[in-house]
Amino acid sequence: MEYGNIGNYYIIEPFIRELHRIFPNSEIRTTFQMSQEFCQRENVIILPIEYYYSWNLDDLETALLELSIAELYHKTGHLVKTTPYINEVLESDIVIDFSGDIWGDNADFLGENRFLIGLCKDRVAQLLGKPTVMLAGSPGPFKNQKTKAFAKEVFSNFSFVTNREPISTRVLEEEGFDVSKVVNLACPAFLFEPAKPDKLKALFADGRLNGNGRPTLGFILCGWNFTEGPYDKHPRNDNEYIQFAEAVEYISENLGAKVVLMSHSNGFKVPPAKFELIHGRDYPIIKQLQKVLDERGIARNVVSLDGIYDPWTTKAIIGSFDMMVSGRVHGAVAGLSQCVPTVMIDYGHEPKAHKIRGFAEVAGVGEYVADPSSPEDLIKKIQLCWNNRHKYREHLLKRIPEVKIMAKQNFELLQNITGGEKTI
Repeated sequence: MEYGNIGNYYIIEPFIRELHRIFPNSEIRTTFQMSQEFCQRENVIILPIEYYYSWNLDDLETALLELSIAELYHKTGHLVKTTPYINEVLESDIVIDFSGDIWGDNADFLGENRFLIGLCKDRVAQLLGKPTVMLAGSPGPFKNQKTKAFAKEVFSNFSFVTNREPISTRVLEEEGFDVSKVVNLACPAFLFEPAKPDKLKALFADGRLNGNGRPTLGFILCGWNFTEGPYDKHPRNDNEYIQFAEAVEYISENLGAKVVLMSHSNGFKVPPAKFELIHGRDYPIIKQLQKVLDERGIARNVVSLDGIYDPWTTKAIIGSFDMMVSGRVHGAVAGLSQCVPTVMIDYGHEPKAHKIRGFAEVAGVGEYVADPSSPEDLIKKIQLCWNNRHKYREHLLKRIPEVKIMAKQNFELLQNITGGEKTI
């Protein structure tokens, strides 16, 4: 997991460390697939991904079987059969659903029946009598009527739920969910620590991050920001980049800043190929944007970062900027958490998520979310951020310590349902 979506890693590292902080003698077992190095460093046991969801044709059949076993157990106290997942649940003291923004319709975007299978897994743990919580999520939307009723049943049986932004709670309430056990907090990604500044010496030495007297502004773009899907469409027509090119040109020519185009995702070659870290989906997007800018010939002082940077270095790079424009929500979090004035580019096409506006609300910067379908709005928000950047930074210096406290509370609430040595 640490070699793919950088934003996901921003979450998982502090998530595990906070669990160990609250339960220092705990054993943490997860179907998230992490490297051996991570497991040793963070004291985590990795389970086969097949226990939860593995894109196999029999995933749903297995989940429904487990649900029927758990329902019978709940009624009779008799366990007629077990599965590897059920065995893990029975050995656990706490079961945590960490679905993030895929507890809802968007889960099925990742794979067939993904949300239904996840609901079954949650309900099995509940019926087996285990404290079951959902931490730091962004649930919704819930337009699929086939799963909504079951989702309401599962949701009402969580011991408690923490949302990492308040819009999700409003979505749940509007859809008729019982939100009496929901607490609005903040994403653990706000706690992720960047690499030390000396890791950036080479980048400053080759001039990439050096503004040479100009302010530097980071610019992250991803497939979700375009008005036409799918998110992984590539290559796109150059015309689809025009509004973003115009924004970069405005920054370069009107604001006089140096623009650093950068990716906020990595990738890797999967077995049987030898493991190798490679560029992720964002990189060809910023390179095509750079190509469009070069052909237009208007913007000066625009560079791209062409290396492959780990999450710690990526966050340190973002912390070096005077201002940030990010189409990745956790690229924005990397800026906001280091008090870098940041414009957040919203989703441009379906399936849309509300988390970007929710994160902005948590940080108290909702006025800096830009609509990518409106070139005028994007430039307007960049101009607003630039003009208010000193006041913006002062606001973040006061607000971010509060947000970090909220992020820690996701885990401190676990003490209310159990204590002592735990298997999680």
